[in-house]
Amino acid sequence: MSEEAQIREQMCRLAKSMFDRGLTGGASGNISARLSDGRLLVSPTGSCFGFLDPARLSLFDDEFQQISGDKPTKEMPLHSAFYETRGAKTGAVVHLHSSHSVALSLMPEIDPENMLPPLTAYSIMRLGKVKLLPYFMPGDPAMGEAIHGLAGKRSAVVLANHGPVVAGKDLEAAVYAVEELEETAKLALLTRGANPRLLSQLQIASIVEKFDVEWN
Repeated sequence: MSEEAQIREQMCRLAKSMFDRGLTGGASGNISARLSDGRLLVSPTGSCFGFLDPARLSLFDDEFQQISGDKPTKEMPLHSAFYETRGAKTGAVVHLHSSHSVALSLMPEIDPENMLPPLTAYSIMRLGKVKLLPYFMPGDPAMGEAIHGLAGKRSAVVLANHGPVVAGKDLEAAVYAVEELEETAKLALLTRGANPRLLSQLQIASIVEKFDVEWN
């Protein structure tokens, strides 16, 4: 099986897994992956993660010009911005409408520079600091401009009142990271107002150093 065929199958399998576990519902969310030759596979607009067809994924060349497949997600600017600004660090991007991440984005006390409290080592290891971006109309190209404005410094953001967008070195890394984001958001909401014991600055610094986390 060719690399492209493998990635097509993997993308649809992982998307269905997220859909089946309620991480994004209906026709929400989108996912993309870059092939070794620079071409890009992207989920089509209006598609459901539970029923993606490998043969109908949108295919782009390395200049983000569509080659084949169905019409791509209207949030393509989000994806292209991560590939353009993070270069070889990004091999896949996942955007979900996951409930706890969205709910946390609505809370007034959230720090927009680092919206996840340091509750577990794994959220720091997989995500680094998560930037909270303001609300944008779905499909607004300004979402991509906001990602460009980060200059490649963040692999994970949450669009306020909308959902998380996470880039990873490959599909599995991006999926695992966005799942960690959702689980940490869930923990943050469960412990909100309960004065939970957070990781100390020393503990955070040790994690950042040991696992080479992008933190500054």
